Formats: sequence, C-alpha cells, structure tokens
Amino acid sequence: MNQSRPKVKKSRALGIALTPKAVKYFEARPYPPGEHGRGRKQNSDYKTRLLEKQRLRAQYDISERQMQRAYDRAKKVSGLRTGDALIIELERRLDALVLRAGLARTIYQSRQMVVHGHIEVNGRKVDKPSYRVRPDDVVTVRERSREKTPFIVAREGGWAGEGETPRYLQTNLQALAFRLDRDPNRNEIPVICDEQLVVEYYAR
Repeated sequence: MNQSRPKVKKSRALGIALTPKAVKYFEARPYPPGEHGRGRKQNSDYKTRLLEKQRLRAQYDISERQMQRAYDRAKKVSGLRTGDALIIELERRLDALVLRAGLARTIYQSRQMVVHGHIEVNGRKVDKPSYRVRPDDVVTVRERSREKTPFIVAREGGWAGEGETPRYLQTNLQALAFRLDRDPNRNEIPVICDEQLVVEYYAR
C-alpha cells in the first residue's frame, strides 16, 4: 500500500510516530502539519473515532478494505472483546510479525520484504503481507536472500533495537528466523490505539 504522503507529515497528522525517523521530528513538532496545525480544533465524536481508526490502519499500513475485513472476522471471535480480537487479528499478519521479530526496521520495509519474495513460512515462499501466521508456524528469510544488506543488518541485531521482541515470538536473528509460539494477548502488542473507539466507528 504505497502512499506518497511523507511519513513524518502523516505521523504528525495522526499523532503517532510511524517510523523511527519520524520520532525526532514528531518530538520537535507535536502538532498537526500545515498552517493551522497549532490552532484549536473541536473534534466531534465521529471525528475522534475516525482518527483512531486511521491511526490503527497506519500502524499496520493496510487499506480500508483490509481493515473492514479484519473487523468482520473479529466480530465473530467468541470469548474476546471485539476490539482485542481486532488487534490480535491484525498482529497475526505476516508483515507485522516480520517487523516485531526484528527482521525489518519499519512496517513499510517489512511489507516490501514479503512482497519481493524474501520470506517463507514453514519452508514455502509467501509473498502476501496479509498472510495470517498461525501458532507454531516458523518464518524464515529465504536462503537466496540472506546476504542482502537489510538481512545482514537484521542478523547483527540492527533492527531489533527499535523495540523489544514480544513474548509471543521465539526469535533467532542469527538464523534469520522466528516462530509464533501462541496467539498474542492484546496487552503484549506494541500498538497505540483505543480499539473501543475503532469498534464504535464500524458499529455506527
């Protein structure tokens, strides 16, 4: 889902840093971009829910259609609040887990790695970022891709420093591999979101 809008500007508009590079710019200018970015704005309930939905979409870099489908699946999950089920559903995407495991620096780089055919699941190439990883699935970098620069950096822990590896993943950066041990719990997923507002947006 390539977007021409600069990530820093998008980060400021949504109120969250979407890339490590955006963090320092966001700290310097923690208000929306544009001439009226610092002005007072009155937010309606609808606008508040819409913004929260857009923030969640941006963190996983997914389309509105993909978001709607994830919500529809989350509604059918029993034993979990719909909001929690939605975040867990999104977190099981292959591109999200490649990022969490420290194989990529950003969700954008992770998506590119998958699309370009560098990643395999249980020994088979998977080039769909939306592929849903199941517990006990083993994800690895393909043999022919291992000496490419991003993966050399990943092997040396260059991307792992961007965040702590979640407990639901078993990672081996030297082997450029990880396993999803179990479904994540919502409180373990490093996503900034009030998911109840997202549920209210779609339930309106």
